[in-house]
Amino acid sequence: MSKLNKQQQLAIITNDKPLLVLAGAGSGKTTVITHKIAHLVNKAGIEARHIYAVTFTNKAAREMKERVAKQLKGDTAKAISVSTFHNLGLTIIRKEYKHLDIKPGFSLFDAHDALTLIKELLPTEGDQTRELASQAQHQISNWKNAMVEPEQALEQAKTGNDMTIAKIYGLYNRMLRAYNAVDFDDLILLPTRLFIEQPEVLDRWQNKIRYLLVDEYQDTNESQYLLVKQLVGVRQAFTVVGDDDQSIYAWRGAVPENLVRLQTDFPRLEVIKLEQNYRSCGCILKAANKVIANNEHVFEKKLWCDIGFGDSIRILQCADEEAEAERIATEIVSQRLQKRSKFEDFAVLYRGNYQSRILELKLQQFQVPYHISGGTSFFDKAEVKDMLAYLRLIVNPEDDTAFLRVINVPRRQIGSSTLEVLGQYATERETSLYNACDELGLEQHLKPQHLDKLRRFRHWLDSVTQRWHQLEFDDVVKEMIDELDYDSWLEQNSSSRGVADRRMANIWYLMDSIKNSLPEDSLQDPVTDLADSLSRLMLRDMLERQQDEADTNQVQLMTMHAAKGLEFPHVFIMGLEEELLPHRNSIETDNIEEERRLFYVGITRAQKTLSLTMAKKRKQFGEVFDTTASRFLDELPEEDLEWEGNDNANPEAKRKRGNNAIAGLRNLMDMI
Repeated sequence: MSKLNKQQQLAIITNDKPLLVLAGAGSGKTTVITHKIAHLVNKAGIEARHIYAVTFTNKAAREMKERVAKQLKGDTAKAISVSTFHNLGLTIIRKEYKHLDIKPGFSLFDAHDALTLIKELLPTEGDQTRELASQAQHQISNWKNAMVEPEQALEQAKTGNDMTIAKIYGLYNRMLRAYNAVDFDDLILLPTRLFIEQPEVLDRWQNKIRYLLVDEYQDTNESQYLLVKQLVGVRQAFTVVGDDDQSIYAWRGAVPENLVRLQTDFPRLEVIKLEQNYRSCGCILKAANKVIANNEHVFEKKLWCDIGFGDSIRILQCADEEAEAERIATEIVSQRLQKRSKFEDFAVLYRGNYQSRILELKLQQFQVPYHISGGTSFFDKAEVKDMLAYLRLIVNPEDDTAFLRVINVPRRQIGSSTLEVLGQYATERETSLYNACDELGLEQHLKPQHLDKLRRFRHWLDSVTQRWHQLEFDDVVKEMIDELDYDSWLEQNSSSRGVADRRMANIWYLMDSIKNSLPEDSLQDPVTDLADSLSRLMLRDMLERQQDEADTNQVQLMTMHAAKGLEFPHVFIMGLEEELLPHRNSIETDNIEEERRLFYVGITRAQKTLSLTMAKKRKQFGEVFDTTASRFLDELPEEDLEWEGNDNANPEAKRKRGNNAIAGLRNLMDMI
């Protein structure tokens, strides 16, 4: 505690009233949360098992739990629940499934599963349908986050398209229940609705959670806000930490106004501001404060530091996007030599992923190693999704999405017409595809040879499920994969034996991950344990879509959205142009404030130096257009800017660049 500033200490010891901690970028909010948890146990006398902390990513939850463990003695930290919002929701659903009309061993649909189901519910096919399915998926997610029921969506529909999507919403929910499945948004919606409808269940959870801490509160949506409000109840024992200036997820349903609503719903709310920044130099913080001051604020705050003013902010104007990418690449090479830095000290941020394409080529040309955040998830690989589908069918045979994925993987010569007849029959009988295979009535609709193939698949799956109760995990998995002859299937569908081997290695890695997540001493049956393990794995993947890279000495390329929560010594932000940053969509919808918050987040990722780049011309749809400098450049403190590439550049700046180049050469000679 002695190492913390006065505001941090005050936030930690304030326990007698609801508390909002307005934590500016780099102000040590995680330190405050972890110290507060330790204080609640050691000083406030709250039992560890009654303390819950929630955040938005598995990475943040892991870091929080690790840091709490260092502050508490023995195994006390293990009793504290630190999780994501959605993991907490999953825990509530698993314990209260009987009240939700859900059977144990339910499936968790990821985004791909949900989109597949929505496509099946649409009456037509083609490009237009695919676009409508994607639009419907986004809208249904927003409705669930805002706690809008299908009936309400129908009442609110203003266009024919709205009406169509609202009807799909109702069908989609009914199909989820028929499949004994929930989707990602249900993990918050279902507990929240349950607590409204059954107060006695809520009372039980309020007694379980005696103190609640919430991180990144500005990112909560309507249902998450209500869930927090329900859980804290009349006790109102909570601390929420957030920053309205870093709310950048409105497109995902986040409601930054939730910070303001706290004052209305909790009149005794105490507000403590953390304004001392431990990350960035004074010049960067001055720029961040000046930019964000152009937004309207209910809570005013101003970041400051005591680590010096630092270098001016550089604005690099380039001829076109290719020159912009090349300039960034050469600057990284040059600055690395001048400052004797590592590649991992540099990050390039941009508004849209497509901006990285030219940059990648230039970095390769200059032999600069890099890593792009947001690569293909391990769980998105075809072989992994195949095996997960088989396992999902074992724990929930009524999972039609999984059934359709693997019915012909490997090929069983079951044609699309056979599956169409099966689907129509199952729909008429209001049963799953799996159950329909063995019904006598299906014999009236399919030829014996076609019916035989379906039943052989179902009976084989039954035998695997039976063995799951009898054999060890490793044995039943090996038998299942051998019987599928999946290795041969991969070889037939891979460009080389080596590629097939790597894909097979992915499957064994998946199985090891599942095995390691199974409980050692379980009171449940093996299939239910497998269901729990699969749900946890899929939820973890939904929340973190990338794996750690072995080689960390790489320049980091990412969108400004992905950069939130990170920090780098040297940061470049690309594309400071109107219709790029701020984005065209935000200009057209008059949502500049969120774009400004996004720029603010980008600025405050930088610790030592910040460089902003723009192209005077940019190619779009095969044509070259003149660009207009971003309005955000006019909001920066003019006296702290160093312009290059236009008339604002001055002789002193040129001399400084020359001296830096000479210094870089000297450093290079010393390294040799």
